[in-house]
Amino acid sequence: MSDNVNVDEVINQCVQILEQIANDNSVPRNIRRSANEVVDKLQNGDEQLFLRASSSISILEDVSNDPNIPLHTRTLIWNVVSQLETIPTDK
Repeated sequence: MSDNVNVDEVINQCVQILEQIANDNSVPRNIRRSANEVVDKLQNGDEQLFLRASSSISILEDVSNDPNIPLHTRTLIWNVVSQLETIPTDK
Protein backbone atom coordinates (compact mmCIF):
# COMPACT_ATOMS: atom_id res chain seq x y z
CA MET A 1 0.00 0.00 0.00
CA SER A 2 2.76 2.45 0.85
CA ASP A 3 4.32 1.76 -2.57
CA ASN A 4 1.18 3.10 -4.27
CA VAL A 5 1.27 6.23 -2.14
CA ASN A 6 4.92 6.79 -3.04
CA VAL A 7 4.27 6.22 -6.75
CA ASP A 8 1.28 8.59 -6.67
CA GLU A 9 3.42 11.13 -4.85
CA VAL A 10 6.15 10.83 -7.50
CA ILE A 11 3.61 11.33 -10.29
CA ASN A 12 2.08 14.34 -8.53
CA GLN A 13 5.50 15.95 -7.98
CA CYS A 14 6.43 15.37 -11.62
CA VAL A 15 3.12 16.84 -12.82
CA GLN A 16 3.64 19.93 -10.65
CA ILE A 17 7.13 20.53 -12.05
CA LEU A 18 5.95 19.96 -15.63
CA GLU A 19 3.04 22.36 -15.15
CA GLN A 20 5.51 24.94 -13.83
CA ILE A 21 7.57 24.50 -17.02
CA ALA A 22 4.45 24.63 -19.22
CA ASN A 23 3.42 27.96 -17.64
CA ASP A 24 6.88 29.57 -17.86
CA ASN A 25 6.91 32.09 -20.71
CA SER A 26 10.73 32.10 -20.78
CA VAL A 27 10.60 28.50 -22.03
CA PRO A 28 10.22 27.99 -25.80
CA ARG A 29 6.72 27.04 -26.92
CA ASN A 30 7.65 23.57 -28.26
CA ILE A 31 9.14 22.64 -24.87
CA ARG A 32 6.06 23.91 -23.02
CA ARG A 33 3.90 21.89 -25.42
CA SER A 34 5.95 18.76 -24.69
CA ALA A 35 5.63 19.37 -20.94
CA ASN A 36 1.84 19.54 -21.34
CA GLU A 37 1.90 16.36 -23.44
CA VAL A 38 3.78 14.52 -20.68
CA VAL A 39 1.35 15.81 -18.02
CA ASP A 40 -1.56 14.46 -20.08
CA LYS A 41 0.24 11.15 -20.55
CA LEU A 42 1.04 10.76 -16.85
CA GLN A 43 -2.55 11.51 -15.86
CA ASN A 44 -4.03 9.10 -18.44
CA GLY A 45 -5.26 6.18 -16.33
CA ASP A 46 -6.04 4.04 -19.39
CA GLU A 47 -2.41 2.97 -19.80
CA GLN A 48 -0.27 1.00 -17.36
CA LEU A 49 1.79 3.26 -15.11
CA PHE A 50 5.22 2.00 -16.16
CA LEU A 51 4.29 2.48 -19.84
CA ARG A 52 3.19 6.04 -19.14
CA ALA A 53 6.41 6.66 -17.23
CA SER A 54 8.70 5.18 -19.88
CA SER A 55 7.07 7.04 -22.78
CA SER A 56 7.19 10.25 -20.71
CA ILE A 57 10.90 9.70 -20.04
CA SER A 58 11.48 9.27 -23.77
CA ILE A 59 9.71 12.56 -24.58
CA LEU A 60 11.54 14.41 -21.83
CA GLU A 61 14.94 13.10 -22.89
CA ASP A 62 14.30 14.37 -26.42
CA VAL A 63 13.24 17.76 -25.04
CA SER A 64 16.28 18.03 -22.76
CA ASN A 65 18.53 17.80 -25.83
CA ASP A 66 16.90 20.85 -27.43
CA PRO A 67 19.62 23.53 -27.81
CA ASN A 68 17.11 26.31 -27.06
CA ILE A 69 16.08 25.01 -23.65
CA PRO A 70 17.00 27.28 -20.72
CA LEU A 71 19.48 25.73 -18.32
CA HIS A 72 17.11 25.88 -15.31
CA THR A 73 14.42 24.10 -17.36
CA ARG A 74 16.84 21.38 -18.44
CA THR A 75 17.71 20.79 -14.79
CA LEU A 76 14.00 20.52 -13.87
CA ILE A 77 13.42 18.05 -16.70
CA TRP A 78 16.36 15.90 -15.58
CA ASN A 79 14.88 15.93 -12.09
CA VAL A 80 11.50 14.73 -13.43
CA VAL A 81 13.19 12.00 -15.49
CA SER A 82 15.11 10.82 -12.41
CA GLN A 83 11.89 10.66 -10.41
CA LEU A 84 10.03 8.79 -13.17
CA GLU A 85 12.86 6.26 -13.38
CA THR A 86 12.06 5.24 -9.78
CA ILE A 87 8.65 3.87 -10.83
CA PRO A 88 8.77 0.07 -10.74
CA THR A 89 8.04 -1.81 -13.97
CA ASP A 90 5.42 -3.98 -12.28
CA LYS A 91 3.02 -1.09 -11.57
